[in-house]
Amino acid sequence: MASAWECFQSATLELVRSTPIKHRLIGAYRRHLADLKEDQLPRELRENFSKVMRSLSNVRPQPGEDEVTASVRKMSNHEADECAALIVEIFGAISGVSQSTSRPMASVVTLHPEIPATIASVNRA
Repeated sequence: MASAWECFQSATLELVRSTPIKHRLIGAYRRHLADLKEDQLPRELRENFSKVMRSLSNVRPQPGEDEVTASVRKMSNHEADECAALIVEIFGAISGVSQSTSRPMASVVTLHPEIPATIASVNRA
C-alpha cells in the first residue's frame, strides 16, 4: 500500500497535466486517492482530506456513471480548481511534515568559493 505522501504526490502530478481540470480531478481521485484512508494522514490534515473526499462523492450518479464522475460533472470549473488546489495544499503540508520528521536539514557547502563573487560582479555590471 502506498503512503499518503506517495498518493498525494501522484495525485498532484496528475493535476498538472494538460487535460481539462475536471478530467484531471477524476483521474487524481481514481488513480491515487480512492483507496487512501483518513487515518493514514496526520491529524491536522484529516479535515481537509474529508472535505476533498466529500466534494468528490456528494452527487447521486446517473445511470452509467459513478459518484465521482457525477460530483465533478456538477462542479463549476472554479469549484474543480478549488478542489484541486486543496489536494495540492494537502500534499505540500504532508511534504513539510515528512521532511521535518524524517530527515535533518542539510547544511549548504560552497564548493567553489569564487563563483558567488563572479556572480556578484556580473550582476553589478
